[in-house]
Amino acid sequence: MSDMRGGGAGAGLPVVLAGARGHGRTHLHNIRRLEQAGLVRLVGVCELKPLSAEELDGFGSPEQSSDFGELLERTGARIAVICTPIHTHTELALTAAARGVHTLLEKPTTPSYAEYERLLAGLEEYGTDCQVGFQSLGSHAVEAIRKLIADGSIGTLRGIGAAGAWVRGDAYYARAPWAGHRSLNGRDVVDGVLTNPLAHAVATALRIDGSDLADDISELRLEQFRANDIEADDTSCLSLRTARGTTVTVAVTLCAEQAGEPYVVVHGTHGRITFWYKQDRVRVERTGQDPVETVHGRTDLLENLVAHRLKDDELLVPPRRTGAFMRIVEAIRSGPPPEPLPADAWYRAPGDVPPRRIVKGIDALIAASAESLSTFSELGAGWAVPPAEVHPR
Repeated sequence: MSDMRGGGAGAGLPVVLAGARGHGRTHLHNIRRLEQAGLVRLVGVCELKPLSAEELDGFGSPEQSSDFGELLERTGARIAVICTPIHTHTELALTAAARGVHTLLEKPTTPSYAEYERLLAGLEEYGTDCQVGFQSLGSHAVEAIRKLIADGSIGTLRGIGAAGAWVRGDAYYARAPWAGHRSLNGRDVVDGVLTNPLAHAVATALRIDGSDLADDISELRLEQFRANDIEADDTSCLSLRTARGTTVTVAVTLCAEQAGEPYVVVHGTHGRITFWYKQDRVRVERTGQDPVETVHGRTDLLENLVAHRLKDDELLVPPRRTGAFMRIVEAIRSGPPPEPLPADAWYRAPGDVPPRRIVKGIDALIAASAESLSTFSELGAGWAVPPAEVHPR
């Protein structure tokens, strides 16, 4: 099928959005922005229940169907944005690839390493492109930080820590049948805090170190816990060593005392760099110098995919550059389930706030992990058990 089908010059590449509710609304707003810039045009929406005119909000009458493959063929789409449950990613991405349609695929890439390999093989067979939706990797700050490290601005690299303290309540896990599950009806889901809501902390730390390919992790330790009555983890940390010898830790929770901005901190022998990746904000602290803060631009991942198709710009997050992240997903999927936290380790949020569980002292513990490059058990958390070692290679 010709790559130039579906629209002439200036018409914008025809796009189908699969999954337009929930987080999919973010993609709908972004498609509108790019449509106004003349880069894309929404030609179809794939949802189990069609969107109302109010939900479409000015998009007119794009084709709607619950049959993704049929919708792609009927609309002549050249790009599909896939924002659907994790366990549907592989099938939908390959459905698009088989029709010559390029994809922006929400993270995590797939729910298992076997599915990841199947996706890679299918993309190669059909010759189509895929961009994985780790938005933080579009931040221009990432390469700026890598240059600072390479230039020796903070001395020799000692390690990288990432921290994320978010607030998610009972409604978050009730929003969809697959939410908070490791598997559903015999299919892998792996919807834990490390693999989905705060997966950007993991992927960003790996990209900063230049260790995002599948063979770039030499050792991995996991400590996974849950305060909520779910299958997956909501409070976890990992410690890994990359093939280049860098220690990376990530400590995250959805049971924070106070919601905070997630960040990655790069430790050097003569300073540190802190990156608040949702804000594209960087703070550089060097021994004997005043701190310097900068805010960087960001390349939108759908816009980058369009530029790749039209101008051969380099893709920012092709699936192969999520290989190290997928090794972590696989270690979580195939490892033991998260430990339930004892009843005295968490409490219910007081007052009239939406119902949620809070892990006592977790905010300070997560900050200490990023600061010291230590796991929860190494920091002496009474409920934390020492992790099992995993050798993903």
